[in-house]
Amino acid sequence: MTADKNHTRPLGAQISHMLKSRGVDTIFGIPGVHNQEMYRGIEEAGITHVLARHEQGAGFMADGYARASGRPGVAYVITGPGLCNIMTPMGQAYSDSVSVLVLSSCLDETAAYRGQLHQMLDQRAAGDTVCDWSYEARDAQAAYGLIDRAMAEFATQRPRSKHIQVPIAALEAEAPAAPEVPTPPARSHGDLPGGLAQRIMGAKKPMFVLGGGARGDVDALRNALKTLGAASFVTTAGKGSVGSDDPLHFGSYLPRPDSAAVIKGADLVVAVGTELAEVDLWRRELGNSGLLIRVDICPEVLSQPINSEAVMMESGAFFRALNQSLEGHQAKTGWTAQEVKATRARFRAEVDAERPGIARVADALREVMPDDAMIYTDMTQFAYVSVELWDIEQPGHWHHPAGFGTLGYAMPAAIGGAMARPGKPTVAIAGDYGFQYTVQELGAAVEMK
Repeated sequence: MTADKNHTRPLGAQISHMLKSRGVDTIFGIPGVHNQEMYRGIEEAGITHVLARHEQGAGFMADGYARASGRPGVAYVITGPGLCNIMTPMGQAYSDSVSVLVLSSCLDETAAYRGQLHQMLDQRAAGDTVCDWSYEARDAQAAYGLIDRAMAEFATQRPRSKHIQVPIAALEAEAPAAPEVPTPPARSHGDLPGGLAQRIMGAKKPMFVLGGGARGDVDALRNALKTLGAASFVTTAGKGSVGSDDPLHFGSYLPRPDSAAVIKGADLVVAVGTELAEVDLWRRELGNSGLLIRVDICPEVLSQPINSEAVMMESGAFFRALNQSLEGHQAKTGWTAQEVKATRARFRAEVDAERPGIARVADALREVMPDDAMIYTDMTQFAYVSVELWDIEQPGHWHHPAGFGTLGYAMPAAIGGAMARPGKPTVAIAGDYGFQYTVQELGAAVEMK
């Protein structure tokens, strides 16, 4: 889409046109008197709008859309309470590394006047507590620059929620069209650090721990595991990176206390695209006794005080480069399919004993679900069991609010996922209380059919 440089519109409308030119086709939110200028351009730009019943629902929908589509989820909210209501989803998206962009209106002046409608002490700063960054754009140039910055960072850095607020007067002011779509930034692929491939190939019992950031090139990942004869675990976000047909895959049983003993048996551990966070392990230590190699694009992750070797590299590039080094390599693995199968059976029995009766129901549900079902779960006992038991065959098809741990996530997130993949199976799994947190969003689902 080419911007008409000579066509001015209110900035609020121009923002929607700009987002459309950057690939945004759906916006979630609720209109109000303060953000009505943002809404004027939505239909004109050819964007679908999903009218949530509560801004929390809009935020979770944007999250679910982003996870299912691989594109940023965008939400429009009003000043004050609108932003406050969406802050829980913003925190969830930040914690789980999801590309969510929240655009809100804000008051023109707060220092001199108190008691204004929707007034907060510091709205921008409030947003800053739950997202990657929160900025105020006071004119068109600033708004366009921040939107393009957000899109570039979503594409090249660890994706996390971001917030841009625009004063009401600026939204109403006439503005030129946004600049042309910039050339998408490219990630540097590069080569493996010297000697790294040899250290990995030299391991007798290599182990890979794969997180949500490991799915840059799943074919390359799976080929590397097979060639190396490597065993693997996946985190909740990493489910689906390794297929159930891999005989050396321990599944998503990392929370089992004895998984630490399994990992201790590896002479080399490679953790790719994972924080190895508390909510991944439910213990303080991973359990490795040998070298830990960490591969990630996030400096924060790589700088954690863990005895490890850090490789700053996108996962797809890492596995492709590793496969080049593996050409002709003959694996002599110390892992056996029998020990993996026995360990998984023991872990499954532990899960069933901890929460009796759920495993059988979970198995029955999984049996009738197609492999391409997009699954969104809430913080509920059924999900806690299923996340460990179920094998997921494709990456990015299991979504759980693991980090922030909020209730009410599953159903609105599934609505967003369904909007991203129309006509494809989408499942929400929620407990009775979690469902009631956002039950009103069923109205949005009915409207969107």
